[in-house]
Amino acid sequence: MKGALVTPVIVTVVVYLFCKFIVPIIPGSAPLPSSVIILYMMLTISGIGIFYTLSKESKDAFWGPIERFLTGDGLGGMQALRYGVLILFPLLVGWQTYNSTAVSDQPPGENRTIHPAPPGEYAGLSNPVAKTPDAIQQGKGFYAAYCSPCHGGNFDGKGPAARGFSPPPANFADPTTIAMLQESYLFWRIKKGGVGLPIEGMPWKSAMPRWELELPDEWIWKIIMGEYDGAHQSPRTWE
Repeated sequence: MKGALVTPVIVTVVVYLFCKFIVPIIPGSAPLPSSVIILYMMLTISGIGIFYTLSKESKDAFWGPIERFLTGDGLGGMQALRYGVLILFPLLVGWQTYNSTAVSDQPPGENRTIHPAPPGEYAGLSNPVAKTPDAIQQGKGFYAAYCSPCHGGNFDGKGPAARGFSPPPANFADPTTIAMLQESYLFWRIKKGGVGLPIEGMPWKSAMPRWELELPDEWIWKIIMGEYDGAHQSPRTWE
C-alpha cells in the first residue's frame, strides 16, 4: 500500500521539477509560466487518478490509506499526526492567502517596464529587406508556421495555444502594441525571446522562444513586415 502512494508522489515531484528547472535550459525553450506548470501538474494528477482506478485492487491500494487517514479509522497512534495535518493545512493556506492579498506599504522590489529598451546593438536598426508584396507574403507564411499558434491567424493574440500563457500573447491588431514600437524592437524581441528580457521587464516576462536558434535574420525581418501588414498597422518611426 505504501508503494501505491509513494510512486504517485515521486511522479508528481519529477514532473514539477522537469517543468520548472529542466524545460528552461533546453535549447530553444524558455521558462514556463506558472499557469502552464499548474496545467501540467493537474494533467499529471488526473492521469494518476485514472491509472489507479482501472481496477478495484489498485483503487483500494491507492485510496485506502488516504480514506483511512481522513476518517481516522485504524490509525492508532497516528491520530495526533492526523489532527495536526487537518489543523495546520487550513492555517497554512489561510496564511499564504493573507500574505498574497494583504496591502503592503513597501515599494516594488524593482522598476517595472512593459517594453524595456533593447540593447544598444539593436537600437535604431532598420529593416534591410525590401518591402515588396513577395517579401510580405513570405513573412506571413513564416508567421503562420512559427507565430500563429500563440499570436493567432488573425494577428489578434488568440491562437490555439494562447490560453495556456500568462501574460497572454500580444494582440498585434491592437493599436497600442506593435504600432507603438519600431521594427528594431520587434527584431530584438523575436530574436532573443522571453529569456532575453532584462530584469526591468519583470513581471512582464514572456514565454516566447528565442527564435534566433531556428530563424535566420532575413526571415525575422520578413515576419515583422508580415505582422504589420496582416494586423493593418505601421511601425513607429522617429520622423
